[in-house]
Amino acid sequence: MIYLNGKFMPIEEAFIPVLDRGFIFGDGVYEVIPVYSRKPFRLAEHLIRLQHSLDGIRLKNPCSNDEWRNILEQIIANNDGEDQYLYLHITRGVAKRDHAFPANVSPTVFIMSNPLPQPPEELLKTGASAITANDNRWIRCDVKAISLLPNVLLRQLAVDRHALETILIRNQFLTEGAASNIFIVKDKVLLAPPKSNLMLPGITYDVVLELAAANQIPHEIREISETETRMADEILLTSSTKEIMPITLLDNHPVGDGKPGELFRQLHALYQEYKATHMRGQVV
Repeated sequence: MIYLNGKFMPIEEAFIPVLDRGFIFGDGVYEVIPVYSRKPFRLAEHLIRLQHSLDGIRLKNPCSNDEWRNILEQIIANNDGEDQYLYLHITRGVAKRDHAFPANVSPTVFIMSNPLPQPPEELLKTGASAITANDNRWIRCDVKAISLLPNVLLRQLAVDRHALETILIRNQFLTEGAASNIFIVKDKVLLAPPKSNLMLPGITYDVVLELAAANQIPHEIREISETETRMADEILLTSSTKEIMPITLLDNHPVGDGKPGELFRQLHALYQEYKATHMRGQVV
């Protein structure tokens, strides 16, 4: 069951006009929200990020936070699975093709649920491979826009080389992954690129830094050079669906000793504990 413009229906019955600006221009934003034990994870933070994206494209939020919460709870209840991920998609609506914003047009709102895949145990044990590429996307990567063609092309580079992710470098500095945030570890210090218009402010990125601060794990938020990235002792990938994943091979070269590192194991355990607390309803 999905939600489309005020109605719940089977996905097979959902249709959008071809003049929807999301289809014509990629004029819209989206959000992905993991659900554990039928509870949306960090929903308040996801809705803040959604508002930031809407503000970034000058589109009025069609719902209040309470309305979003109610709709999402109904989507969760009407789909199978204790663990799900919600995909929320908002476009500027249907109008005659013209680059300028149309007047008096209602936005298109679409929400669906999919089963939430668990990170593969084998990759958690052995680590995953990644490649690097020049970050050639636009300069408003902090807006979670539906026009994802540059990310798609960069992510496909990794698929072509049987890697999990493409790690992006802009002007000789690390930004993020094609569909993830990236941390590195050097000399037992967790390093994170600072939030800017050149990276998406990840919800899992925030959780990792909160866990590091709460558990006295040395960490810094600063620009990370390409050289530092290649010389890292550990590389960690984070996202709402992959959680925390170790990268142990970068451009066919081992990261550190080529095995998941100590800091990954510590943060992964802390993240699972945090999730369990969330599922018991002790955190929102």
